[in-house]
Amino acid sequence: MIVFPNAKINIGLNVVSKREDGYHNLETIFFPVKLADALEFVEAEETKLTTSGIVLDSVPEQNLILKAYHLLKADFNLPPLHFHLHKVIPFGSGLGGGSSDAAFTLKTLNEYYKLELTQERLENYAAQIGADCPFFLHNKPTFATGTGNQFHEIALDFSGYEIIILKPDIAVSTPEAYKNVIPRNPKFRLPEIIKSPVNDWKNLIVNDFENSVFPKYPLIAELKQFLYKIGAGFASMSGSGSAVFGIFHHLPANIENKIPEGVLLYR
Repeated sequence: MIVFPNAKINIGLNVVSKREDGYHNLETIFFPVKLADALEFVEAEETKLTTSGIVLDSVPEQNLILKAYHLLKADFNLPPLHFHLHKVIPFGSGLGGGSSDAAFTLKTLNEYYKLELTQERLENYAAQIGADCPFFLHNKPTFATGTGNQFHEIALDFSGYEIIILKPDIAVSTPEAYKNVIPRNPKFRLPEIIKSPVNDWKNLIVNDFENSVFPKYPLIAELKQFLYKIGAGFASMSGSGSAVFGIFHHLPANIENKIPEGVLLYR
């Protein structure tokens, strides 16, 4: 069985308030993009994870795929499985690759082994793995509130646009990104802003993590401005970084030759 866990970008990210449990209430729009890993599993004598592609940033035993498997294994009689992950979505990028891998593991095992889990129960498992993990069970444009786990499906279609993602050789941890963020209520509501033309979003939609991340990693800020320079209608850091994305009506010719050295391009 093989599936293709995809990445997401954040259209705006407002840190609204700090909760008593130490987490933060957020407002953001999750938008799925086609950049994807490849995940395969087969029944085996023992459960293990092997990988190819991008080298993992942790030992396989700590990977979220195995965490998702063991959460289900604790409640259901699943056989030992050999997972193989071909990693494409970069780490420390704000693109949700690890959460997507885990969510696709939950969803696929539920379907393949006919566990008959409701969407609510799947979301409960996913929430134990990561705040943005439940989104990938829906995998549709979504306005998210709470810790990023309360979903309101929205109409957002980028047909006629092209999205590119730039990833510098920088990894930003989420706790690091939160350090200098000051929670506040947003001036504008994202579901209303996105009804306006994409070219109008620049002065209306913000990612609060940029104020924390850009001073420490000026290259990320430079890449955002680079995207505007080459014609993006809207550009932003995704999540807590370090990837930035641009939404274009028309990409410039030979875009691959314009990307700064050492920066990866995904489209």
